[in-house]
Amino acid sequence: MPETVPSPDPQPAPRPAPGPATRPTRDRILEAALDRFGTQGVPGTSLDEIAADAGVRKQTVLYWFDSKDDLLGAVIAAVAADLTVDIAAAIRHAGTGFARVEATVKAVFRSAVRRPAILGLVRELNRLGPPAADLLSDRLTPLVDRAVAFLEAEMDAGRMRRADPRLTIALVYASVVGVASEPEALRAVGWVPSAAGLRHLRTELLDYLRAALAP
Repeated sequence: MPETVPSPDPQPAPRPAPGPATRPTRDRILEAALDRFGTQGVPGTSLDEIAADAGVRKQTVLYWFDSKDDLLGAVIAAVAADLTVDIAAAIRHAGTGFARVEATVKAVFRSAVRRPAILGLVRELNRLGPPAADLLSDRLTPLVDRAVAFLEAEMDAGRMRRADPRLTIALVYASVVGVASEPEALRAVGWVPSAAGLRHLRTELLDYLRAALAP
């Protein structure tokens, strides 16, 4: 059951709209929750721990988020939004053809290196399954649809070899998510779970995609 707190007496004033003075607290809570969810799982994380990491009281966490489930949804939304912004910035000046594919892959891996908890969160969502896993999938659907449209246009223009664009994207997704969900299997084939290991995996994935999509 999600953790809740009874309404105090008297009733609190209406929650103000987020502004410059209030956003930092909410952001600190989201960052602390991401780190906890991504390293020790959702069931294993308490709101008390998140509050302590964010430097606030539990009641402050529940002031911004109605429950742990509500907080998880907000963390997923923030991760998806940040990833979308990172990819958009990376491809803005990447040109056409494979350069944009490379920019996208590098942006995704850059986010994973910068915040390893993101991969841990993905692993946790895969383990939990619906409805939690669906929250991330739904948030990423517009990004995936844009990527599919781009690949189809590049294939139509002859700059990439004809292939199934959704399967191509699924390959990239599986490679990144596999780092989170199958670390032991990757260790068995010699992959080292580190920043350097992620960069090596990124290079190998790009080489594979470059060869597979060459016209």
